[in-house]
Amino acid sequence: MNKLVSLIAISSLVVVMAGCGAKKNETDNQANAERVEIVKVSTIQKTKIAQKVELSTTLQGYETVKIAPSLTGKIEHIYVEVGSRVSAGSMLVRMDQNQLTNTKLAFANLGVEFDRVKTLREAGTVSQQTYDQTKLSYDQTKESLDFIESNTFVKAPFAGVIAAKNYEDGELYSGSPILTLTQVHVLKALINIPESYFPLVKAGLTLDIRSDIYPDQTFPATIEVIYPTIDASTHTFQAKVKIPNSKDLLRPGMFARTTLELGEVEAFAVPYQSVLKLVGSNERYVFINDNNTAKRIGVALGQRFDERIVIKSDELKEGDQLITTGQGRLVNGIKLNVVD
Repeated sequence: MNKLVSLIAISSLVVVMAGCGAKKNETDNQANAERVEIVKVSTIQKTKIAQKVELSTTLQGYETVKIAPSLTGKIEHIYVEVGSRVSAGSMLVRMDQNQLTNTKLAFANLGVEFDRVKTLREAGTVSQQTYDQTKLSYDQTKESLDFIESNTFVKAPFAGVIAAKNYEDGELYSGSPILTLTQVHVLKALINIPESYFPLVKAGLTLDIRSDIYPDQTFPATIEVIYPTIDASTHTFQAKVKIPNSKDLLRPGMFARTTLELGEVEAFAVPYQSVLKLVGSNERYVFINDNNTAKRIGVALGQRFDERIVIKSDELKEGDQLITTGQGRLVNGIKLNVVD
């Protein structure tokens, strides 16, 4: 009996709370319908804007390679030090030569055997199969010899500067890079550009690189590659920039800035404080005056100019009255009292 009474009491309480909640929502809606907010507005007009995007990046060697031979063993000699400038084809490392010597001897013996079988084949005294097998062994050993030789006498694949040295002569090479070679006469940088500019950025576009180390100088550069995808978390895309550096003033790892100039465009530039942000997200919106009623419109942000910012929305048109004062108190559909 007591359990039944408790259940009836709880059910009654739930009904009462639900009724109170419904009454509260009804009261809130009625209050919003009766409330009138005092606001100020400005008329939206399109204006010509020079599209400039300020970006920062870190410089990198145009090409960087880890010098790591495919053969393990003792390092006989390293010909360079950190900071050494090398040209393409310069000798960098000499590894232990035992395997190379043995392979040379095997190749020489196979050469003699191949010449003998070739002569016999021409005389018709050995089968084609024997000739083919001998030639295959000869060719495979030649490939092995070339591979071992290139990994015993390791040469620079391109001109550059030695950026790191991780071993000394006589040490046992275990697979981690012996050296790092990087280009400095040509550099590159990856810049992250807002997705709204994707249609405007093309390969071949020129720009200037600036460094705080050289405040009075700019360094010409060219966009070489446009990456085809957009980063969903940052809503940016990458472009690869090629930077000639013949005087070696710039260095990999330097912080640098650049400005993308993308021509003029007609756009809505509005007071920055008129744009609101939805709490807990990156969604931006504004309010306009729609027959003395607040209408909320979602917008995308563009370039900022001091106290003004470019906004984009298919719902906005010239002549709309943008609410610039009092917008923080508004909800969609609330009545407005527009004052000067």
